[in-house]
Amino acid sequence: MTVYAGEWNLRDKADSSPVTQADELAEALIASALASLAPDIPLVAEEAFAAGKSPAVGKRFWLVDPLDGTREFIQRNGEFTVNIALIDDGRPVMGVVFAPAIDRLFAGAIGHGAMVEDVQGRRDIRCRTAPNDGITVLASRSHGDETALQEFLRAYKVAETKYSGSSLKLCLLAEGQADLYPRFGRTMEWDTAAGHAVLSAAGGRVTDMNGNDLRYGKPGFENPNFVASGK
Repeated sequence: MTVYAGEWNLRDKADSSPVTQADELAEALIASALASLAPDIPLVAEEAFAAGKSPAVGKRFWLVDPLDGTREFIQRNGEFTVNIALIDDGRPVMGVVFAPAIDRLFAGAIGHGAMVEDVQGRRDIRCRTAPNDGITVLASRSHGDETALQEFLRAYKVAETKYSGSSLKLCLLAEGQADLYPRFGRTMEWDTAAGHAVLSAAGGRVTDMNGNDLRYGKPGFENPNFVASGK
């Protein structure tokens, strides 16, 4: 938030995605804290991976995106998040998604439910059943393929489409504010794992386009196109 409030030196990584000092400072803080908390669990983090540091991972590992939604961060619209997830046997079993600019924290763990904490306090959240009068669809504010999205949605009765940044879309599904989030275009595992854990704990699901559960620990840590849904 100190960087967010001031000036930053924006640059592009090798994959042409933007990065700021905030990404690197947050990742260093998170990596140190997780190493202290659980020194035996390896960590895969976005900026370290971009720098060529990719530890061998087994059944259990952390996935961290220290600043998801860098474009939202740059635009100062508040829709950026910090994502931390625990992966166990290819599944995100625990995750936290924190949006510091709007002071909202989402968390979830399989078997323990999901919650949100903000100025109104802490409360449990659950996915909703899709309304009969049409679903609310979420789409990326900064990424995605609009043509592919509209073609996909032809099979659905859509009441409204909302645009949002970062992993907040997965959390809005978990909170019962929307019903479907189809994603066409490149994402990495650290972009989705924490929100996926929150959504799963709230009764939702994330699958590939064939209906198979999205898995983690894939070579290169890159996701296929996917569909996130509530009930």
